[in-house]
Amino acid sequence: MTTEIKILRPKWKGTMTDRERFNRQMHYQSVDRCFNMEFGYWDENFKAWPMFRDNGITNNWQADVALSFDRMDRIGTCWMNPPFPHKVIRETEKTRIIQNGEGLLAEIPKDGHDSIPHFLESSIKDPDDWKRCKEERFRRDDPARRIDVAGIKSRMKTSGRDYPLGADCGSMIGVVRNILTFEGLSYHTYDYPEMVEDMVETLCALIEDFLDQVLPEFDFDYACGWEDICYNRGPLVSLDFFEQVVVPRYQRISAKLKKYNIDTYFTDCDGDLRPIIPLLLKGGLNTLFPFEVNGCGNPVDVLEQYEGQIRIMGGVNKMVMAEGPGPIRAYLEKLRPWVEKGGFIPHCDHRCPPNVSQADYLAYLDIKEELFGMH
Repeated sequence: MTTEIKILRPKWKGTMTDRERFNRQMHYQSVDRCFNMEFGYWDENFKAWPMFRDNGITNNWQADVALSFDRMDRIGTCWMNPPFPHKVIRETEKTRIIQNGEGLLAEIPKDGHDSIPHFLESSIKDPDDWKRCKEERFRRDDPARRIDVAGIKSRMKTSGRDYPLGADCGSMIGVVRNILTFEGLSYHTYDYPEMVEDMVETLCALIEDFLDQVLPEFDFDYACGWEDICYNRGPLVSLDFFEQVVVPRYQRISAKLKKYNIDTYFTDCDGDLRPIIPLLLKGGLNTLFPFEVNGCGNPVDVLEQYEGQIRIMGGVNKMVMAEGPGPIRAYLEKLRPWVEKGGFIPHCDHRCPPNVSQADYLAYLDIKEELFGMH
């Protein structure tokens, strides 16, 4: 039984549909107001903020509905099937060593607080391990990879929809880093470069198979992906590797998208991705998300350097959001001219952390509506 979600804030006023607004804004065209979206919250926020805790809101989807953000949706496919069995390997007083669904041994805290796991070991250590994993979990003929087009159309009511719909193009290298670990990827790009390239090729082929099924059936507004292949000092792989191995796969995917007039293509990447922006553009990706300010610097600088080429979704410094209404307003005011130019949808540059109080977050939403909503 579905619990009704209490609406906590009214939707911003507008004269366009969410779909019209998104497409026009991402193409530098005039809009009634800015597309209103956020990237979500840490799990602690759902326990600490009364507006969530007292209204039974426990996840980001529910929060988006409750706060009446503009709607966007996506269609994707599975990547590893079946996943590795999730099991506890051993325990210490304060932590558990688990095997997760990607086959990694990870150390996690017993108290359940949000923390990046400490990954200890990968299940894929050499080409033989990858060969077995590929045959078991990345079969192109796996029935689970057949898209239920009719079911999606019925469930999502895609006919006559008023919200932007995206094709989820997955990951070319980010999930490879996931299943090898950062250290494993660093070593294997030198020790087993053919294996790593075959992993990237396998993921690309699976996405191509997915796109061949869905592109003729849905009128997509954008394409998206996930990489997280950078940290706060730049990429986790060499630029040569990225250009020679990853970019050609992006180009193959982009070529399919362009045949269906999909020209807004973003990938989720944290850290400092400025060194790979030219390579992303070469691969056909033109939108950065969520643009972590403490890694990437000021979003205005990047928009200015690549004016007319790069769009940004995100770019609002989460550290400033914890400083109160004055600093929040000053920060958003500096973004305002670039939001008005188009190609820039401002929101928190990652999941909003729990050091941002509910009061400051609501002030942020109020100021954002005042500056970027209808007047």
